Amino acid sequence: MKNVSKKAYTTLTLIFIAYIICFIDRSAMNIALAYVGKDFHLNPAALGGVASAFFFSYSLMQIPGGWLADKVGSKKMVIFSLIMWSFFTIMTGFAWSIASLLVIRVLFGIGEGGFPTASLKQIAEEFPKETRSQATTVTISSNYVGSALAPVIIAPIIAYTGWRNAFHIMGIIGLTFVVIYFLFERPIAQKKQVKATDSKKEKFSWKAVDPRIWSFFFIIFGLNIITKGLDTWMPTYLLTARKINLAGIAWLVPLPSIAAGVGAFISGFIMVKFFKNKERWLISSMAALTMIFMYGMYASKSLAFIIVFEVLAYFVKSIAFSASFGFIAQIISQKAYGSSIGIVNFGGQAAGFIAPMIIGWVVATTGGSYASAFLFLVGSAAMAFIATLTIRNRKTA
Repeated sequence: MKNVSKKAYTTLTLIFIAYIICFIDRSAMNIALAYVGKDFHLNPAALGGVASAFFFSYSLMQIPGGWLADKVGSKKMVIFSLIMWSFFTIMTGFAWSIASLLVIRVLFGIGEGGFPTASLKQIAEEFPKETRSQATTVTISSNYVGSALAPVIIAPIIAYTGWRNAFHIMGIIGLTFVVIYFLFERPIAQKKQVKATDSKKEKFSWKAVDPRIWSFFFIIFGLNIITKGLDTWMPTYLLTARKINLAGIAWLVPLPSIAAGVGAFISGFIMVKFFKNKERWLISSMAALTMIFMYGMYASKSLAFIIVFEVLAYFVKSIAFSASFGFIAQIISQKAYGSSIGIVNFGGQAAGFIAPMIIGWVVATTGGSYASAFLFLVGSAAMAFIATLTIRNRKTA
């Protein structure tokens, strides 16, 4: 990227690594869920509550986190988030009861909830306007790297040292990284910039939000139910229903994240190259394929076919997900862009809170069967597909 300083690349590298640590810490509970349940004698419904506790507070922290990043500065908010989530990662390993575990996970979500906005704000501050979108895309791609690395790192630690030590080790790594970030990003205090538009701020009006944003709300909500549902419960499903140990899971679990990363990477190229002015049909067709592949997971009796359909579902789902945000960037006016993205993001995070609990409840009420849980995810894919059909072509002003 031209006209980019070395300092900007340093910041990008640090945020990229921080995101990887963030997603490994977040994914650790999904991988450890079966062991946590055994330790605390929890049924599937209770385990769903443990998994959802994080997303409850994480989703509620999205808007306040953005406000705090603007108020106190992106660097301070990044440091605060790193310290908070690393501390409560360590505390997760010290949980002494289900009540303490739930409280710790809620606080963990609060700590991590301010990081996405603060980190992307810092990237925007460091990179010039013409290269900001590329830098942001690179930053977001770290999510898939973290999700793919999580089972490779966490599963062996749990297998050899126990689930509690896995959280202790990752928390210490996070706190160590805070020191590295601080040393490279000094000075932390950022000068306030006076904006020319400050004197004529516009009041936000819900009328300024494009009605199509609600279509995207339900698209992302439906797609993220699949993502968060599978991310949370697939390791437990493979362990309990398929009797596969952690050594076996270590190479299976990263495959969907890798497929999703590839899908996200090529989605922009596909949309511009083959679906110019027909973007909604790309989103619609990928959502339909997601529904088909999720049904394949539901109907499959063979473990091999379940994994194949999962990888395919993640691939096409990721294209639909990324293309949705790409299309939003094209059709939403700048006047309500931030608020519109906030609505869509809230839908995605609400799905992260709801999906694990519903699946846990479904598994518990069906005597430990995961068939109905897979059928619930098929229904979520269908909801996303139906929502894509409601996107109108009306142009914004």
